Amino acid sequence: QVQLVESGGGLVQAGGSLRLSCAASGITFSLYAMNWYRQAPGKEREWVARITRGGDTNYADSVKGRFTISRDSAKNMVYLQMNSLNPEDTAVYCCTVSHRSTNYWGQGTQVTVSS
Repeated sequence: QVQLVESGGGLVQAGGSLRLSCAASGITFSLYAMNWYRQAPGKEREWVARITRGGDTNYADSVKGRFTISRDSAKNMVYLQMNSLNPEDTAVYCCTVSHRSTNYWGQGTQVTVSS
C-alpha cells in the first residue's frame, strides 16, 4: 500500500522560509520520480516541482530560484525547501508519485504566508 505523509507546513511571515518533508512507503522509492503540487483556496491545483530518480529537478516558473526539491532515497524522503516566501505561496502542499498507472497523493500540509 502506497502512503505519502507530508509535514513541515505552518505559518510564516513574508520573506521567511519553510522546509516541507514527505515520507513515502509502499514503493521502492529510489525508482520513482516525485512531485510537489499545491492548491490555494479557490484556485486550481498547481504543479510546483519534480525530482527524478536520478536527482534531476524541474520547477514551476512561479517558484524557480526560491524553492529547492531534494530527496534522500536511503530514508524514502522528499523535501521542498521554500525560501523568500510570499502570500501567493499560501496553499496546501502535497507530494505525489505515480505507481502502476495510479497517482498517489499525501494528505497535504498547509503553508500560510502572512504579509
